[in-house]
Amino acid sequence: MEGNNLYCEVPINFTMAALGGEIEVPTLDGRVNLKVPGETQTGKLFRMRGKGVKSVRGGAQGDLLCRVVVETPVGLNDKQRQLLKELQESFGGPTGENNSPRSKSFFDGVKKFFDDLTR
Repeated sequence: MEGNNLYCEVPINFTMAALGGEIEVPTLDGRVNLKVPGETQTGKLFRMRGKGVKSVRGGAQGDLLCRVVVETPVGLNDKQRQLLKELQESFGGPTGENNSPRSKSFFDGVKKFFDDLTR
């Protein structure tokens, strides 16, 4: 809690992070739906205005800030594991640079570093 704002972490699975969807988030007034857009990265912060703590002085109500945490699936069966391998190959292999913004920028930075060294 910071001032009248509340903070929470909301776990989502990687398919919702990639495709988008809706999740229920607990608030002080009950559960509300949070729309998660497709291609959401872990750590993304969503602000739900007016869902925080009410000021004791009668001022404005704080906000609820929800940080999304993308969870890696566990306990995969053989079919799920095979589907993920096929998905991985469609991304161009284990690093999936074409579809991973942070990996792509990391590898671009490494390449630029070595290119600069050889000039």
